[in-house]
Amino acid sequence: MGSGKGWAIGVVMMGVVMLLSCGASAISTVECSTVTSLISNCSDFVTHGSPDPAVGSPCCNAVLSLNKIGNTVDNRRSVCSCLMGLIATYNPNATAMATLPSLCGISLGFTIEPTTDCNT
Repeated sequence: MGSGKGWAIGVVMMGVVMLLSCGASAISTVECSTVTSLISNCSDFVTHGSPDPAVGSPCCNAVLSLNKIGNTVDNRRSVCSCLMGLIATYNPNATAMATLPSLCGISLGFTIEPTTDCNT
């Protein structure tokens, strides 16, 4: 029985090591709720098309945060996919969303438009 416990502990430890090493990319991806929460700082502009956000405004600070959390390829793809989901939901305001990075002087590393392929 003693060797059975040692074997079981070894299997559990190996599983933990595998989860830690393989799960890192899954843990690091950005949640769409985070992207939605940040973009909500731009709701007046996205809904009405005005006033234009200015650098340093809560909206532009949110876009800057999106840029910062998109710090890896996988995270950038997650941010992109979440934004594409928002565009699909709020399609009439897609143009306003697309102009946010340039108005804020920020490059997200991808173009916000309905046809953007986030996997490239």
